[in-house]
Amino acid sequence: MRAWLTQHFAHPAGAWGRVAGHVMATRPSNRRRNEWTVDLLDLQAGQRVLEVGFGPGLSLFKAMAKVGEAGFVAGIDTSDVMLAQATRRNIWAIQRGRMTLHVAGAEALPDLGGPFDAILAVNSIGFWRDRHACLQELLKRLAPGGRLAITEQPRSKGATAETSAEIRTELEQNLRDAAFDSVESHVLALDPPAVCVIGSAKGDGAGP
Repeated sequence: MRAWLTQHFAHPAGAWGRVAGHVMATRPSNRRRNEWTVDLLDLQAGQRVLEVGFGPGLSLFKAMAKVGEAGFVAGIDTSDVMLAQATRRNIWAIQRGRMTLHVAGAEALPDLGGPFDAILAVNSIGFWRDRHACLQELLKRLAPGGRLAITEQPRSKGATAETSAEIRTELEQNLRDAAFDSVESHVLALDPPAVCVIGSAKGDGAGP
């Protein structure tokens, strides 16, 4: 049963995929993780943002509200079901040309324009086949001084605060190995805790 559930949350498809998307959109811990991650990036009006693994589109919606009409938000996800749900949730921004969404994975990023001032991934890095290569590619998509936020909350049976601490240490090393600068980490008091590790592209800072 757990493997079956994991499959539908990792790559939502069909009727059960739509149910998984509804759970992701309404579960309080999911909403808090997404809102918290966007807040940590301190997005400014006019900036460009990319989300990898946007799910039902919660973070996309909040990021768009932060960057405003002068900003731009792009997103990729491997699921057609999530594309449909995220599109409905963000149709106003898409119709105005302020947001574009694609079915794609972190291993094969489409041409999304750029560079981006901020990139985020919430509970999706665990599904990347080559984490190091994906992080290096995302670094290339950042403007000088741009920031990448990777958030994870362990969902495995029996996960504890110690599990979250181990994930935080691993993610910090992943970002350093991929040549991110100024790596920092944050913890959100959920059960178990969520961790967000942020790294920057070298440079003087990314503006709108």
